[in-house]
Amino acid sequence: MTAPDTDSLPARTRATRRPDLRGQAPVVAVVALGGALGATARYALSLGWPAHPGQFPWATFWTNVVGCAVIGVFMVVITDVWAAHRLVRPFFGTGVLGGFTTFSTYTVDIQKLVDSGHPRTGLAYLAATLLAALTAVWLAVAVTRRVLKWRQP
Repeated sequence: MTAPDTDSLPARTRATRRPDLRGQAPVVAVVALGGALGATARYALSLGWPAHPGQFPWATFWTNVVGCAVIGVFMVVITDVWAAHRLVRPFFGTGVLGGFTTFSTYTVDIQKLVDSGHPRTGLAYLAATLLAALTAVWLAVAVTRRVLKWRQP
């Protein structure tokens, strides 16, 4: 292979190299605010329902399942029903629900279960969370669309 002829490539302009960061500031701010709210809610849930070593981490499991179901409802509502403000999806979808759901903790929980001599529980948790989260988002989308269709005149 040969390198492309550099004379034939279009020259980059300053505008294409540097995005307008000022226009992104509101998006970054609402994602950060939403993320703080979602993570705080998740943390409060984990304090109220702590995972004990070697046991199934129910708080993280239900956090992810419920978060996925809410994502399903939210996405149907803002795409099929409501013309949302441009910051609603970044705030709630990416920020709040992204901070609330915790698939990174899910993977750490699996590793802890395996390392502590509970590989069956870790594998059950791995499979159950994946299946339940995907089912939750699918069911939430289907039920939300059915309810919205039923409510139409």
